[in-house]
Amino acid sequence: MGKLPGIHQQAVRAFMKAGFEITRQSGHVVMSDGRRTIVIPRNNPINAFTMFGIVRDAGLTVDQFRDLL
Repeated sequence: MGKLPGIHQQAVRAFMKAGFEITRQSGHVVMSDGRRTIVIPRNNPINAFTMFGIVRDAGLTVDQFRDLL
């Protein structure tokens, strides 16, 4: 696993490019594409292990996610 960026706003924009929409916001941003639901914390920076888990839960590879940034 390589390093992943942990900037919250960039991650949200990247997942929106991948087809996810924001369904709810509070201390975390909840996004869904109709089949999968992911939760992104508003921490800056997001821990690399946490970001890797979110990317995996979204059904993307690290390289695909990097391309969306």
